[in-house]
Amino acid sequence: MSPSDGDPARPARGRPRSFDREVALDQAMRVFWSKGYAGASLGDLTSAMGIASPSLYAAFGSKEGLYSEAIHRYVAVHEADFWGVMSAATARESVESLLRKAAEAFSTPDSPQGCMVLQTAMEAHELSPELGASLCDLRASNAQTLERRLLKGIEEGDVAPATDARAVADFYATIHKGLSVSAKGGASRQELDSVVTSAMAAWGPLTGG
Repeated sequence: MSPSDGDPARPARGRPRSFDREVALDQAMRVFWSKGYAGASLGDLTSAMGIASPSLYAAFGSKEGLYSEAIHRYVAVHEADFWGVMSAATARESVESLLRKAAEAFSTPDSPQGCMVLQTAMEAHELSPELGASLCDLRASNAQTLERRLLKGIEEGDVAPATDARAVADFYATIHKGLSVSAKGGASRQELDSVVTSAMAAWGPLTGG
């Protein structure tokens, strides 16, 4: 017997309804950013993403697979700002702009605090060796980029030729990491900016500028 026009619709069968993968990934990124890899439970993730666990595994393979994609999503979102400050007129402007932007981004009220990439340093034991090594390389790239910017400054004459570019890059990369840790611990934008001001006071002695 065929259902009449007034009968309620029967539930559809077959594959589960699809979801917006990019939106779900953004939500997962914020959970990992806020809670870390170990602290983010499967329930936290599926709730934020609006999907069931089978859909998570079907789309991302595993919790670690999702985390890896979330990290790369985070980097892609912030990449333009990072490279933008590296194009400032002088090395000093580039370094200070990087730290000022970090102080702002790490303490923004409507976002998780600190840097998602830097916080992975404390969770290496929770990750596979391959992903742990990849994230270590990603964290090290900050210092390498700063070193290249300092070497460019030496070439262009705004940094003294005798400057130890690697040592100065390591110093400011460490300040950058410290801003993230401080923000995660509740430091305000004003407190972070004060740290940046103090760090930049060392620029002259470090670079001969």
